[in-house]
Amino acid sequence: MLEPPDTHYLRAAEGWLLLGCVTEAQEELQHISLQGRFHPRVLLARWEVSARKQHWELAYVLAQGLVVLAPQEPAGWINRSIALHAMKRTPEAWYNLLPAAEKFPQNVVVAYNLACYASQLGKFSEANQWLQKASEMDKENKVKWMAIKDPDLAPLWQYLGSASPGCGE
Repeated sequence: MLEPPDTHYLRAAEGWLLLGCVTEAQEELQHISLQGRFHPRVLLARWEVSARKQHWELAYVLAQGLVVLAPQEPAGWINRSIALHAMKRTPEAWYNLLPAAEKFPQNVVVAYNLACYASQLGKFSEANQWLQKASEMDKENKVKWMAIKDPDLAPLWQYLGSASPGCGE
C-alpha cells in the first residue's frame, strides 16, 4: 500500500503527465521511497514517463514488473508489448500479448493491439479477426476511426485491397 508522502508525489506526477510535462512528472517520481517505487500505480507512471521519452528498454522492464506484481491488470500486458513493438521486436510483442487476450477477453486495447501486431507480421487473417473483435467491443466507434489512420494496420489495408475475392492468404 502506498502511503503519504509517496501518494502526494504520485498524484503530482500523474497531474504533470496529464499536462504533458514529462520532466516535472519524472522529478516528482524521484521523490518516492524505494519501497513505493514498486507500487503498480507508480510503475505505471514511470512507464508513461519512459514511453514519452522513448526509453523503450526501461519501459519494457517497468511493464514486465507490472505484469509480475499486478497480473490482473491489463496495463502491464499491453504496455510490455507496446515497448517490445517500439524496439522493433514485434514477434515478441505479439506472443507476449496473446495470453492477455484470454485473460482479458473484453479488453478493446488488447484486441486492437493484437490486430496491429498481426498486421505487421503479415498475419492478415488474424489481424482482420482481432480488428473485428475490437470493433465489436467498441461502443463508441473509436476503433474504426483509429484503424483507418494507424500505420501499423497499413499492411492489412493493402492486403485487403489487393486480395482477390475468394482467395485465401
